[in-house]
Amino acid sequence: MTSYGDAAFSLFLRKAFIKAAGYSDDALDRPIVGIVNTTSDYNPCHGNAPQLIEAVKRGVMLSGALPMVFPTISIHESFAHPTSMVLRNLMAMDTEEMIRAQPMDAVVVVGGCDKTLPAQIMGAISADLPTVVVPVGPMVVGHHKGETLGACTDCRRLWSGHRAGEIDAAEIELVNGRLAPSVGTCMVMGTASTMAIIAETIGLTVPYAASIPAPLAERVRSAEASGRVAAALAVSGRPFPSELVTPAALRNAMVVMQAIGGSTNGIIHLAAIAGRAGHAIDLAEFDRIGREVPVLVDLKPSGEHYMEHFHEAGGVPRLLAELTGFLDLTVPVIGGGTLADRVMKREHMHDQHVIRPLGQPLKAQGAMAVLSGNLCPRGAVIKHSAASPALMQHTGRAVVFESVADLAERIDDPDLDVAADDVLVLRNAGPKGAPGMPEAGYIPIPKKLAAEGVKDMVRLSDARMSGTAFGTVILHVSPEAAAGGPLALVRNGDRIRLDVAGRRIDVLIDDAELARRAAAARPAVERPERGYAQLYHDHVLQADQGCDFDFLTATPAAADDIEEAAQ
Repeated sequence: MTSYGDAAFSLFLRKAFIKAAGYSDDALDRPIVGIVNTTSDYNPCHGNAPQLIEAVKRGVMLSGALPMVFPTISIHESFAHPTSMVLRNLMAMDTEEMIRAQPMDAVVVVGGCDKTLPAQIMGAISADLPTVVVPVGPMVVGHHKGETLGACTDCRRLWSGHRAGEIDAAEIELVNGRLAPSVGTCMVMGTASTMAIIAETIGLTVPYAASIPAPLAERVRSAEASGRVAAALAVSGRPFPSELVTPAALRNAMVVMQAIGGSTNGIIHLAAIAGRAGHAIDLAEFDRIGREVPVLVDLKPSGEHYMEHFHEAGGVPRLLAELTGFLDLTVPVIGGGTLADRVMKREHMHDQHVIRPLGQPLKAQGAMAVLSGNLCPRGAVIKHSAASPALMQHTGRAVVFESVADLAERIDDPDLDVAADDVLVLRNAGPKGAPGMPEAGYIPIPKKLAAEGVKDMVRLSDARMSGTAFGTVILHVSPEAAAGGPLALVRNGDRIRLDVAGRRIDVLIDDAELARRAAAARPAVERPERGYAQLYHDHVLQADQGCDFDFLTATPAAADDIEEAAQ
């Protein structure tokens, strides 16, 4: 709190000004719960946030505390330039500083769109005030000619059909108005759904908060319950987010991410969340978990269903019941107790087909595999649960695009030298290169190949892709080309070998030739001249470290201090 040298006067002055809003002494003497408002006219994902905020306020007041709503920036995937990932760290800083700057005993963060929940959790860990996460919830499904539609897996599939000439302009325009039929986040297992489920698994939300559809009254009641929990936290003062984001909780999150067919973006965000608490995500351990934990959730893009069906099936508590053998159920959760208290009891279960039993998985292994090889010394990721089995072992000729702009200019050129068994390579699209790792890793099938019926190709980049996408796409190549990674050395015509079973991606060139090319290489990305863009360029970490800023991650010593405080 701002000090004016005289503590009594400082309090007198603050109370005088806040009373301008009509607050009584009785209200101001109560515990205070801050509520983050990320409403924006640009952000239909958060279109129900005002209603949820009112419900949170109601829950806080019913419990005898005082709610205080305050704004932070709002990020939406569709309109964030140059990419939403660039703005995630800015939102995390904004969230952290606004929690620090204003008097509150606990905080509720309300959000959902892909980068929002990671940013809010990152900021909350760094501010380390008792925090409740309230996801806005997924959209309900849309319909077209008797077919169920979901943003944005089906938007990509249908647009590919339009590019191939299978869907005309009039019909694709009709589809455009049916893909996103309500407010809320994408209703498939994209990044928003993945991160909401991870937040619930870590214990930062009330039960079922990850999956309740955005338009339902149940979503509003969940927000009210979250307000009640936040009021209790404002009195007890514990637990802090840093006490919940432990190595055991992070490992639980990795187990669940593999089992749900989660977004590849989720592992970047989880690494950033871990870094704020002074921990690291071991990609080799994540891969080992994926070999042991199968995909159990039958949702697009890995399966057939949508988030409202996941919720009807029992949501996260039902999933936890199938995964108990892989989880540490002793980890604490907000509202008291442990994760074991969140596991659905057998007598509360009903027959359903969305959350598979452990013995009848959707996929025998988890959603994602971590690759190594001479193209990715620090790893790359493939969501093989949403890829073509026939391409899991493949060798092809490299067709290289130097940037996202180069890709956009040449991918549909009829004279492009490309065949169905080639490997499409996009570089300079990573954290520094793009900047901000756009979701350009889902390289479109060249139009002339799409017209021939080609549905999938091996695609390789240092970019990201939407968690809603399907395809044999290798992402997050680390280090990126713009940071001197070997992806910068690949040339048109080089042979690239993918071996998902062996967990490798290699360019078939000897080390001496790679070293010769590296000696002649020149940086392809210029340093921005000013402002946040320059800050981002100078301090962003690589994908394997979560793309956070190097000055915002907690040191291991700080993590030890947090653990000692918890004890």
